[in-house]
Amino acid sequence: MAFDDPGPERARGARRVLAICWATVVFDGYDLITYGTVVPSLLRHRAWDLTAAEVGRIGSLALAGMLVGALVVGTLTDLVGRRRIMLCCLVWFSVAMPLTGLAPDPWTFGLLRFVTGLGLGGVVPTAIALTIEYAPAARRQLYNALMFSGYSAGGVLAALTALVVLPSAGFRVMFFLGAAPLVLVVPAAYKLLPESVAYLAARRGAGTAAAPRAGAPFGTRGFESIRCLFSRRNLPKTLLFWLISLIGLLLVYGLNTWLPELMRDNGYSMGSSLTFLLVFNAGAVAGVIAAAALADRVGERAVVCGAFAVAAVSVLLFATRPSVAPLLALTAVAGFGANSQTMVNALVGGHYPPAARATALGWALAVGRIGAIIGPVFGGLVVTAVQDGVLGPNWHFYAFAIPAVIAAGLVLLVPRRRAVDAVAVPMPHHRRASEG
Repeated sequence: MAFDDPGPERARGARRVLAICWATVVFDGYDLITYGTVVPSLLRHRAWDLTAAEVGRIGSLALAGMLVGALVVGTLTDLVGRRRIMLCCLVWFSVAMPLTGLAPDPWTFGLLRFVTGLGLGGVVPTAIALTIEYAPAARRQLYNALMFSGYSAGGVLAALTALVVLPSAGFRVMFFLGAAPLVLVVPAAYKLLPESVAYLAARRGAGTAAAPRAGAPFGTRGFESIRCLFSRRNLPKTLLFWLISLIGLLLVYGLNTWLPELMRDNGYSMGSSLTFLLVFNAGAVAGVIAAAALADRVGERAVVCGAFAVAAVSVLLFATRPSVAPLLALTAVAGFGANSQTMVNALVGGHYPPAARATALGWALAVGRIGAIIGPVFGGLVVTAVQDGVLGPNWHFYAFAIPAVIAAGLVLLVPRRRAVDAVAVPMPHHRRASEG
């Protein structure tokens, strides 16, 4: 299959890649949201006697593993191919997650969460790369949004599973069920997932518009793209995108980890608090896809700013203790707003020339992972402070609304996009000659 193949085989391949990457990201989301569903159970597990701060630190270990995994995978992908990386990561976290359920003590449990994160870390960047590569050129943003919706769909699956499993079977079973991809996804991916065309072309030494020739000066081009990020013109927005991504992922992972416990602290039962997590992720699935379509019409900058603002307002309104129906509606809206990072990725990509775009996204997501690591710890510290009387009860919600307001303000500071697609990152003379 060639990059410029417009025929039905290319279309079928694109849909196949989208479906497999979506299913993979579903179980990525299931794993990470599962931790949020079991937080109340861990806090009440007398054999371990964990504090909220300790539970928050354990929650961050999987995210630290994801950061390490993503950095390693970024190197290995060019050496062994994206298909193999995807399969290895699937098997890795599908084995590590049920092992976590067998952990005899908190130390082993936390270590296995880190090990699970190593596999999870390679899934999302590999899925993004394959999805965008095979998507029709006019629908890349839509395909990317659809693929990313799998993360929140996994959150919905985790919350539904927890409603059934936790009351009768306990938190360990939630992790045992993480082995499901070994049966449900790995065989299909092994049979149907194609290799990256760019990787195959590079291996054959055949240059294309999207895949550089084998032996091309990758290092020189890499340095030029990094210099583009830090040029006088781009440095301010580069730093803004890093801060926005950090806050965006802090909200995603902080709220997904602590929302059930926040609701329990505010008087809701275990079943009700898990329902809020279910609605939170369902709102993210529907809202992000709809917002991606809206962004194509009115502009990504306005929609991303509005999404963060909506997240702040809806979380603040939690503090008014509305009745159940309005509270569920607010939870769905908060889920959409707090999961704005998908649109942030598109916003970042549109502000850099094509030759620097992947570098800009990679660096922004790497900094964003720091926010993902901070999120569960931050939530644990807030819960502890409220329980100890250091902060008032409404700080459960203020603590997450304030970062959302800051993110919305930072988006407003991002300069309006110029026609950067026509701007090329400078390349070595011999490289230009070889392409001419």
